[in-house]
Amino acid sequence: MNDLQTLRAALAPHEVAQDVVDRSRHRLQNRMLAGPRRRVRPYALGAGLVAAAAAAAVVVATLPGSPAPVPQPQAVAPVDTGRQILLAAATVAERTQAGAGRYWHTTTKVGSESWEYWTTTDGHEWYRTGRTGGKAVPASRPRPFRLTGAEVTLSQILALPTDPKALRDWLAEGLARNKYPAKQRDMAALESLVMLVSTVPSPPAVRAAAFRAIADYPGVHALGAVPGGEGVELPGGGRLVVDPQTGKVDGSKVFLNANGTPATNAAGDTYAVSAEWTDDLPK
Repeated sequence: MNDLQTLRAALAPHEVAQDVVDRSRHRLQNRMLAGPRRRVRPYALGAGLVAAAAAAAVVVATLPGSPAPVPQPQAVAPVDTGRQILLAAATVAERTQAGAGRYWHTTTKVGSESWEYWTTTDGHEWYRTGRTGGKAVPASRPRPFRLTGAEVTLSQILALPTDPKALRDWLAEGLARNKYPAKQRDMAALESLVMLVSTVPSPPAVRAAAFRAIADYPGVHALGAVPGGEGVELPGGGRLVVDPQTGKVDGSKVFLNANGTPATNAAGDTYAVSAEWTDDLPK
């Protein structure tokens, strides 16, 4: 007996066992719901698997706690450490309290010669050279501080711009007023900036601006560790010895020729300068 016959028997007026009716109805419903069987083509199955895999990937990527995608390494332009040394010194310099002391003491050495100056804030000065017998001798008249191509007072130094570009512009304008040759002004401004971090009693914010302005010059390169700190080569061959931890400059070759190269004496020796505040004159 097939399903239709079984169903017909279930609908007949005579009574049929209930379990027979239930089984027949169940088989018929299953066949109707299943429909005709289809053959699935391989490419359709593959596309379905790809789509399913993509959907699964989206679900996994959006689950809470899923690891973030690993970023691909990017090419980074090399940064010269000479500039980094100067910027580090600038940061330390602006955080340092202004120097305290009665005298601004500078020491200049070239070859076997050296000379020192002790200058008060009102311009009075003492000096010591190889000809003074080791004693500090008072100068005959007050001497102002000097930047390249100009004399400046302490009050002018204290009022200098604290923005690197503004400071460089101020120096350039001063060189132009003093009829400094136009082709030499850029290197002369660099020399003045070096003086502001080494030989002139600049306040912390001005020192920091000068360090940053020097760092902006092309051709600034690190020379490596040297006695007193880190060597930094300047355009033209000048050099600074900077301690990035303290922001101090030691042994700087701050006297430059018009082309930016270090000035030398007749024997070819370069000048090295250091400076600091002190309360004492030599006995």
